[in-house]
Amino acid sequence: MAAPEFLLPVFSSALLWLGGSLVVGALANQLPLAWLSARPAAGSPDVLAARLDGVQRLLKIRRWKHWIPDAGNALPGGITKASLARRDQPALLRLMAETRRAELVHWVLWPLWLLTLLWLPGPGVALNAVFATMFNLPCLLLQRYNRLRLQLLLARRTPALRAPANRPPA
Repeated sequence: MAAPEFLLPVFSSALLWLGGSLVVGALANQLPLAWLSARPAAGSPDVLAARLDGVQRLLKIRRWKHWIPDAGNALPGGITKASLARRDQPALLRLMAETRRAELVHWVLWPLWLLTLLWLPGPGVALNAVFATMFNLPCLLLQRYNRLRLQLLLARRTPALRAPANRPPA
């Protein structure tokens, strides 16, 4: 029995998002860790803490972040960004790289709605654009917030990573 014709746009959109997410996630999972490594943020722990506090006050991330699923370990070799078992510098830097990987995935996924221009009428395209924004924007904001938290942790734990202005004169 064939699906009713009005369900075809729904199924095709769902297939686009599911397939696109799997392909983009799998490709991002293959990126070398070195490509995702970031320099720790320049700035004192006080500056980073103030920036983090400002982001939290503006976006209220702590109120809604628990609603965002973490697919960090959905593919082999991935790690969840919600768990921070070790707090040593290599573990924090690895987790920071994983936030960059997740951010890259969501930047690439967001414009997939444009493909629906090929087969959906205007309202269907608009619905996919709204879905893409509602699905990806919170994830992007959360990854940036988590990376800022990690940068603060690193700055507090590793004096060598602090901004040059905070180092005593040699």
